Amino acid sequence: MPSTPRSPAVRLAIAATAVASTLTLTAEAAPAHAAACTGYVGLTFDDGPSSTHTPALLTALRQNGLRATMFNQGQYAAAYPSQVRAQAGAGMWIGNHSYTHPHLTQLSQAQIDSEIARTQQAIAGAGGGTPRLFRPPYGETNTTVRSAAAKYGLTQVIWDVDSQDWNGASTDAIVQAAARLTNGQIILMHEWSANARAAIPRIAQTLASKGLCSGRISPETGRAVAP
Repeated sequence: MPSTPRSPAVRLAIAATAVASTLTLTAEAAPAHAAACTGYVGLTFDDGPSSTHTPALLTALRQNGLRATMFNQGQYAAAYPSQVRAQAGAGMWIGNHSYTHPHLTQLSQAQIDSEIARTQQAIAGAGGGTPRLFRPPYGETNTTVRSAAAKYGLTQVIWDVDSQDWNGASTDAIVQAAARLTNGQIILMHEWSANARAAIPRIAQTLASKGLCSGRISPETGRAVAP
C-alpha cells in the first residue's frame, strides 16, 4: 500500500526529530568515552623540534590518539619555527628545555637565566605560546636553576619513568617502561629516538588496557591531569 504523501510541515518535524535523536546519542556517547579514562599520564619528548623527526612523531601520536608534551630546545625552536607551529596545531603542549642543552648546574645565574629566557622567546616567537613547564637538561637542577625557572613562571618537570631511549633501549623495552606508568606519572622520551617513535602504537594499546589516557602536565602540581 503506498504511503500517504506528507506535508512540508510534517517532513520538517520528522527531520527535526531525527537531528535531535542524533544529538542525544552523541551527547550520551561523550561521557562514556571520558569514563574510559581512569587516570592520566604525561608522555614527554625532549630535544625537538626538527624537520626530520617532528613530522613523523606528530603523525604517530595523532594516528594513535595520543597527546604529549614537547620539551623543545630554544635553538631548534628558532631554527624550525614551522615545526613548533605544527606541534601546537597537532594539540601538543610545548615546554622549555633550555636553549643549548648545557649542564645548567655548572653555569652562573646569569647564564642560566639567558638559557631559559631565550627559549621562552624562541618558542613564543615561533607560535608555540609561552611555555609554563621547564625541564632542565639531563634532569640536573639546584636551587639556582629552580629560582631562574620560577622567575619566568615555569614549573620544573622531571620524570617518574625513564624510557632509556637515549641509552639505546629497544622498542620492546620502551613499551615495557611505559607499562610501569600509573596515574599522574610522567615518562621521559626523546623525539629523535626511532625506537621511541616505533613504540607509540603499542604504548597507546598498553595505556588503554590499563584505563590510562595521555594528559597534560599541570603547571600547578607538575603531575599529569586530564587535558
